[in-house]
Amino acid sequence: MFKSLISGICLMILTISLHAQEEVTTSSGKAARHYKLATEYYDVRKDIQALEELNVAISADNKFIEAYLLRSDIYHDMQNYSREVADLKKAISINPEFFPSAYYNLGRALLLTGQYEEAKNNYQFFLETGNKPELSKKAKEKIKQCDFAINVMKHPVPFEPKNLGENVNTEWDDYSPSLTADENTIITTVDVPFPDVPKNKISEATSQEDFYISHKVNGEWTKARPFGAPLNTDGNEGAQSISADGQFMIFTACNRKDSYGSCDLYFSAKRGNSWTLPVNMGSPVNTQYWESQPSISSDGKTLYFVSNRPGGKGNMDIWKTILQEDGKWSMPVNLGDSINTPDDEMSPFIHPDNQTFYFASTGWPGMGNFDIFVSRKNAAGEWGTPKNLGYPINTFQDESSLIVNAKGTTAYYSTERPGSRKKDIYTFDLYEQAKPIQTNYVKGKIIDDETGEPLEARLQLIDIDNNVTIAETWSNKTDGEYLVCLPVDKNYSLNISKDDHLFHSENFSLKNLKDPSKPYNIDIRMKPIKVGEKVVLNNIFFKTNMYDLQPESQSELDKLVDFMTKNPGIKVEIGGHTDNVGSDELNQTLSENRAKSVVDYLVAHKISSGRINYKGYGKTMPVATNDTEEGRALNRRTEFKIIDK
Repeated sequence: MFKSLISGICLMILTISLHAQEEVTTSSGKAARHYKLATEYYDVRKDIQALEELNVAISADNKFIEAYLLRSDIYHDMQNYSREVADLKKAISINPEFFPSAYYNLGRALLLTGQYEEAKNNYQFFLETGNKPELSKKAKEKIKQCDFAINVMKHPVPFEPKNLGENVNTEWDDYSPSLTADENTIITTVDVPFPDVPKNKISEATSQEDFYISHKVNGEWTKARPFGAPLNTDGNEGAQSISADGQFMIFTACNRKDSYGSCDLYFSAKRGNSWTLPVNMGSPVNTQYWESQPSISSDGKTLYFVSNRPGGKGNMDIWKTILQEDGKWSMPVNLGDSINTPDDEMSPFIHPDNQTFYFASTGWPGMGNFDIFVSRKNAAGEWGTPKNLGYPINTFQDESSLIVNAKGTTAYYSTERPGSRKKDIYTFDLYEQAKPIQTNYVKGKIIDDETGEPLEARLQLIDIDNNVTIAETWSNKTDGEYLVCLPVDKNYSLNISKDDHLFHSENFSLKNLKDPSKPYNIDIRMKPIKVGEKVVLNNIFFKTNMYDLQPESQSELDKLVDFMTKNPGIKVEIGGHTDNVGSDELNQTLSENRAKSVVDYLVAHKISSGRINYKGYGKTMPVATNDTEEGRALNRRTEFKIIDK
């Protein structure tokens, strides 16, 4: 997953050396013998042994150019770019004309250590040699990259990272954070060494990746603890995406018995305080190739992930799959040229606004290694040109695995900085141009009104301006908990339904709010279908003193039609109510006409008129004071009541 993906990519980076040549420049037989042994070790990826042989060769002849060049290649593969720079400079100093491509390699190593001016000079000198024309195009691209880095460093963006502290971060590498929408749960991937492995001997072969979890209590993170079975196993698990409500997780696991390839995506759901046994997501999501680093949208309908499967734009690309009506995932599609490049993309993160996308790339203009970018959907639903988040968020080092809270104000990512024990999770405030659309949420519990027992109910969030369902989820069957994200500047209907119960609706008007960041906490008591029980239809709308149904009422009316269709034995009364503004006669007539408008809609949608009565109550049955606008708004309502079943 994350650590093996990085190492895999690094081994595929272009190297240019002369180690395959038969003739060498040294006159020392000892140096030549050890150089030959080094090339044999290098060819089978035994880099440590190759370095040992090269050290002996260079000790025997400190002007042995090929030995310096091969050693620089190995240091490049090991990402020890400072030593690569030193060896390349030494080789060039011995004979500047011996291997012109050394200037290209030196430019690359200097770029990867943030020495942009010097890197640019070496790329330009390489172009002047006229050697290796196939590299000229790459050199020109790298010069542009140097110019980009030099420019952005002159215009730094606001950036003040803060370590999340020892409660979240461990003594080992912590990365790939994921966060619930309420910011009360954070899950990280931790590279945990095997027991009894000395700290200076920890490597990929002596450690495994596990999930750790921490909860926020009274504003403070609890001590992170291993997630435990069944998600953590003796193998590697990581690069996870927790759903906005914390009720399910999609993650990466590698080399399992049920694996389709090297690494696959798996699914697990929360049941009370426990998690289900992870299930391989299967075809067509998983293939014989590499699938990793998932990011699930807040509505649970779109999954983004990284894969090196055929049909991409480069080696590692970002793909997406859609959850279909039958509960199966669609054939994944590549995000295309708007996101992917001929190089590598990884670490996708779709914000809960479903409009803002963060990811890491080596292909878009950046600082040298993986940089973090942001892209936004346009009016046609297409991703716009990615924007580099800028310096010093991005540096010459690898930056990736960035996530952003639902409010759109704070980012979390993993990095190794002065003061961190190894890689730690840091947080920082996003500057304005990098922020997504602010997203709020509603959370609470759904329980049976009579028994007080938790219910597993269906929740649908509908944009009432266009009657489009933008999210659908279920409350937890064990404790009844739910959470639904609410992007601001829209009006929503939240409909909750459960078999053998009256449906419930809530209205959220999030346009032009003074404080759109304040979340909603609503516990919902669902009433069993019984004669005499009634429900307020919170999303039926009329203009002042009029009884024509507003278009925004359609989603609620359709829900009522669906309820009547699924329960063909019930009869209902539609009741209209007003506040006390105006004459009694006017209010009585208005309430009757509004109730009749609802009945007319039901009949027009094939609900028998014999199953529906209507009555206007005027101002006679207030549920709140008429002394305030808020109270009067509650009194202006439409209800339906069960009168027979």
